[in-house]
Amino acid sequence: MDTALVIGGTRFIGRHTVEEFLDHGYEVTVFNRGNHDNPFESDDQVDHVQGDRTDDAELASAAREVEPDVVIDCVAYHPRDVRTACRIFDDVDAYVYISSGSAYGAEVMPKREDETPLCDCTEEQAKDDSHESYGPRKAEGDRAVFAAAEDGVNAMAVRPCIVYGPHDYTERLDFWIDRVNEYDRIVVPGDGTNVWHRAYVEDVASALRVVAEAGEAGEAYNIGDRRMVTLEEMVELVADCLDGAEPRSADESSGRSPRDTEVEVVHASERELGIGDLSLDDYILYRDYPHVLDTNKLAALGWESTPVDEAMQAAVDDHLDSDRDGSEHDPGRENEERVLGVLDTL
Repeated sequence: MDTALVIGGTRFIGRHTVEEFLDHGYEVTVFNRGNHDNPFESDDQVDHVQGDRTDDAELASAAREVEPDVVIDCVAYHPRDVRTACRIFDDVDAYVYISSGSAYGAEVMPKREDETPLCDCTEEQAKDDSHESYGPRKAEGDRAVFAAAEDGVNAMAVRPCIVYGPHDYTERLDFWIDRVNEYDRIVVPGDGTNVWHRAYVEDVASALRVVAEAGEAGEAYNIGDRRMVTLEEMVELVADCLDGAEPRSADESSGRSPRDTEVEVVHASERELGIGDLSLDDYILYRDYPHVLDTNKLAALGWESTPVDEAMQAAVDDHLDSDRDGSEHDPGRENEERVLGVLDTL
């Protein structure tokens, strides 16, 4: 039986990745600091090695203890992390680095692995932790993978776009699910045709396994839903998935009674949003220029995408079972009501 070491492995992508490898007959070990609840704590099929992946000695110790065939690196946020891992795991059957669609440095449609330029990365950005340096850091991690492969390491990269699904602690999609569950009129920024490619988390996990088993060293693979939906279509899909759900705050202000899942999408331009002191960029999952990844290279390995309605239903069901509401991304319903009030008079 093959062994898989998942660096990270207890929160979101890593959690699903552990389950994916277990489902396909691997012995799995999770390596992390233990700062978050471990959903596999009572699972005797999953071993746990505690340590800090940024500590070279602790990562090397885990490599010696586990002797993995496959390494999935969920938490390499700096190029140095990738270079170190490629050195420590230079003899494994596959080292798979989770990069990002943000690594691309050109706004084109679609973004292709072997054509679209990557972000540049300065020395300062390589050591930074800011949101602005995230794409450059991930791109430099990709280049570390390519360099390691040239030296004979079986290293590969997987580039997901926005990931969604059960246990998503970012709560990006939770904001929209909560909005649709609580209100019958939903403000959608722009004309509703915005496209920001998304990837269902279980598909990301299966992509990591497929690349580990069938990918080529030194290659990068995009991952995203094979069928994309616009922001407005996403809202309508959420409404369909919420059929029969009980609003979390079923009062007069919600405008919604149980099992009433009809929503009215109200488009609002930058100028119209200004009525409520809002802007297009105040809305999570809005992006001015479409972000689309070509996933044909991954599909050629045998990877398949979950139908988007099935994936969204799983995300909605998980949201309803959780206490997540996406409130940290809320631009303010009171502000939206001011916008809606003015639009009603036009």
